[in-house]
Amino acid sequence: MKVELDDRLEAVGPDAWDRLHAASRSAAPFLSWVWQAEWLRAFASDRRLELRRVTDRDGALVAVLALYEEAPGRLALVGGADNSDYLDLLAVRGREEEAWTALLGSRATSRDLWELHAVPAASPTVAALPAAARGCGLAATATVEERCPVLDLPQTWDAYWAGLPSKYRHELGRKARRLEREAPGARVTTASAPGDVAARLDDFLRLHRASRVGKAKFMDEAMEGFFRATLGALAARGQARLWFLDLPDGPIAGFVTLEWGDTVGLYNSGFAPGRAALAPGLVLLTDVVRDAVARGRRRFDFLRGEERYKYEFGPSAEEVCLVRIGPA
Repeated sequence: MKVELDDRLEAVGPDAWDRLHAASRSAAPFLSWVWQAEWLRAFASDRRLELRRVTDRDGALVAVLALYEEAPGRLALVGGADNSDYLDLLAVRGREEEAWTALLGSRATSRDLWELHAVPAASPTVAALPAAARGCGLAATATVEERCPVLDLPQTWDAYWAGLPSKYRHELGRKARRLEREAPGARVTTASAPGDVAARLDDFLRLHRASRVGKAKFMDEAMEGFFRATLGALAARGQARLWFLDLPDGPIAGFVTLEWGDTVGLYNSGFAPGRAALAPGLVLLTDVVRDAVARGRRRFDFLRGEERYKYEFGPSAEEVCLVRIGPA
């Protein structure tokens, strides 16, 4: 294995990058070229980038590790803990361990700490890295950072609904009936084509910024630019949608969903605080999950964060880890 160090993503390029992404375990869009490139442009354009490319004896690209200097002496995965729900080494499925052995050897005498946020607990990075690091005279630890509630979806909505605990069925049904009674003009709409996503993104941003203290600060100019560029590009690939619960006078709840393989992921949300008594987010989310079942998706991933409302839909929690690699 050969490891080469570069200071820009273009050393790999979008086509080779996305071919590697398609061959990896990391099907979620957070490691795709568009996500990584737009994140760097929005949030770390002035930071030092260390891009390590791993190739085999035939010159084939086996893995890419993209790190940026988060602070002096500390490098973190491109994608950022605040924006990307799943990150990892991007590697050909089944070749992760040999790629890591080469990458750890390439550190030589570096004293930098590598911090890998949001690595799924099932990843070979979590399972194999501590032992591989010891073999290279380094130290590596993996600690649980957060949990992602995930639903395994049955083939029909009736089967899903019947499998929910009765108290959750009762509450979700009660809230849907109340909305129907008090806001009879409400309807669920979705935008999936790039032009439709662009046309309705302002509606989502208004709901997002209004919905909770702190969200307006989160959705600053850089974040808005990242959303506009990334969601448009993903929508063109069929991987991003906007969802709204609309009333005649405007939307009262909205979601951004991301899609990969047979999974729908709930990426971000917003709602009108003045309509909170109608529980518009929960009512809309019920429709989003129902749509995922109807389209034959097998998993609904609520992504990082264990907000209470997510558990009203009956998911189980899957762990993501923070992996640290540094001198022994």
